[in-house]
Amino acid sequence: MRIAMVSEHASPLAALGGVDAGGQNVYVARLTEELARRGHDVTVYTRRDRADLPDRVPLPGGAVVEHVPAGPPEPVLKDELFPYMPGFGAHLARAWNHDRPDVVHAHFWMSGMASRIGAHAHGIPVVQTFHALGTVKRRHQGRRDTSPFERIGIERQIGRDCERVLATCTDEVRELAEMGVPPRQVSVVPCGVDVEHFHPAADPGRSPAAPARRQRYRLLSCGRLVRRKGYDQAIRALAKIPDAELLVAGGPAPGLLDADPEAGRLRRLARRTGVADRVRLLGAVDPADMPALMCGADLVLCTPVYEPFGIVPLEAMACAVPVVATDVGGHRDTVADGDTGRLVPGDSGAIAAAARDLLADEDTRRRYGRAGRARVLARFTWQRVADGAEQVYRQVAVGHELPREVA
Repeated sequence: MRIAMVSEHASPLAALGGVDAGGQNVYVARLTEELARRGHDVTVYTRRDRADLPDRVPLPGGAVVEHVPAGPPEPVLKDELFPYMPGFGAHLARAWNHDRPDVVHAHFWMSGMASRIGAHAHGIPVVQTFHALGTVKRRHQGRRDTSPFERIGIERQIGRDCERVLATCTDEVRELAEMGVPPRQVSVVPCGVDVEHFHPAADPGRSPAAPARRQRYRLLSCGRLVRRKGYDQAIRALAKIPDAELLVAGGPAPGLLDADPEAGRLRRLARRTGVADRVRLLGAVDPADMPALMCGADLVLCTPVYEPFGIVPLEAMACAVPVVATDVGGHRDTVADGDTGRLVPGDSGAIAAAARDLLADEDTRRRYGRAGRARVLARFTWQRVADGAEQVYRQVAVGHELPREVA
């Protein structure tokens, strides 16, 4: 099949850990890689955010990234990209006039908006993955939500008009239904994890981010350094776990942490709660070093206020490290409570209590770790994700094929 991936702000070429570079980038990159490996012709369309970027960049597996001129050729926060989406869509319409894909897979609501513009004239089916929904963001962030006002209405329209929505978790199916998107129009295809990269045999001593030898239990939190990830609750929980340290991996390069507002907020909180000597902000960690860093942890804490999916629990489980996660969003699908980790309310007391229980019981931690690895292998490999996406692509493409020319 000829597959167009549209990911307006999340390029598979981007370095992870920035404010707008996280799970969506990983999803697009890994799904594209697996589909190309199966022989599909895949092009990823993403916004040009630097003037010196080539128009097209081949990926190692055979896919191609095409940089779309939409707005200034410089970094722009994703919530400020909305005015440039009509231009993005017009570019897609012109490109697909000459090189029509069989299916378009749009990632994030603005990509869906641009994809509808590009696909409409050519009768191309559009599959939509939102990765996050505006209704959820507005509910949890309130006045701090910087999304354009139009977001929720456009998401509702995209969900009703596209051929299929690929939800990443069952919680999203419920949310979409409340928005008026019929469940029959939604398929659940989760995110995945690279089980060859994230594995239990990674040597903790090979991680330059943190020493393998330590005197305390080690707790690890990972992800973008943004408020909704709930690192503040992990720090407050640490105050109730006197024999542990907390490492936070993510954000800007270590040398830039002092200028990062969220890093400053977390450091001030650590001082106020008396745990500054037991909290280390690592900044951006090389992806090659993440498995070793995880394998050196006793527990991985995943404490966001809300989480559309959350790849970090899968990475920890793939490394056979037990997880304590907030009982929200995609965590409910990935973490099997009482089997691969613990699902807890999002308050520091509950997080601390679960962590203390597990730190005191090495046998349970080992059992959770083994079960976590088995669960990931059974359900959350990128091969399984590609199976689900591929099945949906074939279903929606039926009836949209162009008639073959007769010689």
